[in-house]
Amino acid sequence: MMRRSNLRGIGQRCFLLFWEKKTLSDAGVLLETSLRAKQLECPPSVRYYHQITKTKHQKISHPSFEPFSSPSFSSLNSSSSSSKMGIIDWYLRKLESHPVLTKSISSSFIFIAADLTSQMITLEPSGSFDLKRILRMAMYGLLILGPAQHMWFNFMSKVLPKRDVASTLKKILMGQAIFGPTVNSVFFSYNAALQGESGPEIVARLKRDLIPTLLRGAIYWPICDFLTFKFLAVHLQPLANSSFAYIWTIYLTYMANLKGVRTA
Repeated sequence: MMRRSNLRGIGQRCFLLFWEKKTLSDAGVLLETSLRAKQLECPPSVRYYHQITKTKHQKISHPSFEPFSSPSFSSLNSSSSSSKMGIIDWYLRKLESHPVLTKSISSSFIFIAADLTSQMITLEPSGSFDLKRILRMAMYGLLILGPAQHMWFNFMSKVLPKRDVASTLKKILMGQAIFGPTVNSVFFSYNAALQGESGPEIVARLKRDLIPTLLRGAIYWPICDFLTFKFLAVHLQPLANSSFAYIWTIYLTYMANLKGVRTA
């Protein structure tokens, strides 16, 4: 039989190992090694303690044992994130396979949303939405602005391919000097022509509305263009430009649908 002093000494060493933040298996290994070294017969109580130690260690070290995990919550998060990534991946694939069409459709939807918002702001309580106006805005984004953005941003990436501060500032200046006046002039002329205005009336509208619009755009667009040119790849720049244009288009559609200027 094992002496009580030997058993007490082994137990103390096991307790010290556990107290020093070592694993329970280390204490079990020490116990088994000590017993074999002394060629002592292990009592049933010690064998039972060692078996419990091995079982606990196996449960703790098992890779699939996660006592604080919530499978349902984890699967819900992973499914929602994978769904979002799926939509983004689908959109990026469409940008690669059909760049002009994808950018044009995106621009059209943004113009629809912006014009709806603009009408809601100015709509009288008993009024209704102007569906012809919404259609005009949708066709402008689809047929004119979407392709124009694609060509402009691709041109800028070839002329000024770098994204440093100097190149970005040059792109902003070119946008304010060339792209902005061009697309705004086309927008006012296109919208006025579809409303039945004559050539002189369109010219009078441009004289009245174009300069104030460009001056306000010079305050808003440089910040948006800096973020777009500096931090985004060229194939994502039209989408960012259209997204920034959502707020701008609310104002733009309001200006474009003001009453025309009477000419003598």
